[in-house]
Amino acid sequence: MSPMSEQVQRPRQSISPQAYLLDWAMSLSIRPIATVATDSPAAMMIVRKLFRLTGAVLERTPGNVHITPVQTPAVRGEWVCAPQATSARQVMLYLHGGGYFFGSASMHRQMTWRMSRVLRRPVLAIDYRLAPRHSFEHWRDDAVQAYEYLLARGYASRDIIVSGDSAGGHLTLVLLQTLRDRGLPLPACGICLSPWTDLSDESASRHSNAWRDPMIPARAVRLLSGRLARDRSPYDPLVSPLHGDFHGLPPLCLLVGSTEVLRDDARRVALRARESGVEVHYEEWHRMPHVFPIFAAVLPEGRSAFRHIARFVQALERRVVALAA
Repeated sequence: MSPMSEQVQRPRQSISPQAYLLDWAMSLSIRPIATVATDSPAAMMIVRKLFRLTGAVLERTPGNVHITPVQTPAVRGEWVCAPQATSARQVMLYLHGGGYFFGSASMHRQMTWRMSRVLRRPVLAIDYRLAPRHSFEHWRDDAVQAYEYLLARGYASRDIIVSGDSAGGHLTLVLLQTLRDRGLPLPACGICLSPWTDLSDESASRHSNAWRDPMIPARAVRLLSGRLARDRSPYDPLVSPLHGDFHGLPPLCLLVGSTEVLRDDARRVALRARESGVEVHYEEWHRMPHVFPIFAAVLPEGRSAFRHIARFVQALERRVVALAA
């Protein structure tokens, strides 16, 4: 038995009818697009424009959720605040996914408004700079500046959660490691959803799940890794935070689907972090697609995932209160 197997939470061993339909739909739509999207920078720019056309759907939120744009010299993005969060002293910094080529804060509102509701805190979702014009130092600096922006607004580090999905999960880990290395106060925890953590292409699930992942082809991950890394070492922690130092980081919560090509990017982070003394809550959801909580509008498992995240955060908060008593 592997050292990881006893510490994996598997919330469900069956999937909903909606999940079957979603897998089928993605295998006929998103996966073919992802297959050709990484063939060239020009193709990636075309796909970026196609994603923007879906904004009317992805940006939709309930009428009682307040969206406030943020445009400062250091931070661009938006505040997302559900009614349950209007008087909160806590906050979340959210880093969107999209392979560092796609995505935006507004296109991840299906994540951020639900995070605001279940965690009862406003969410600051930022628009960090994207490839190909920008690289690892740029999006790292954008994340650090957003965190410092929250500190400057009076939020205590213990009241900040940092979260991200896919490439945003990568950036979450980079941010935590950077804050620790620079001696800045660390947030309460980090939450990573289907994080992409290793650009060396050495995670076993890139091969074992190559034909099981309904959304992301392993070839696309490999090509995108090469385009982003260029002449850098894939073992540089800024390029692959899996290979960074996890000592002294705050608790981590990681959620991933069992059939993702990126599954072992999350598994290996959980193992390395635990070996470094970091508290880790790791959940592997049966046959769920990449960043499945973003499909919560149609996916029961996606809605359940937010409740699991809330329980993780609430358990941490109860422990802090108990220690302070």
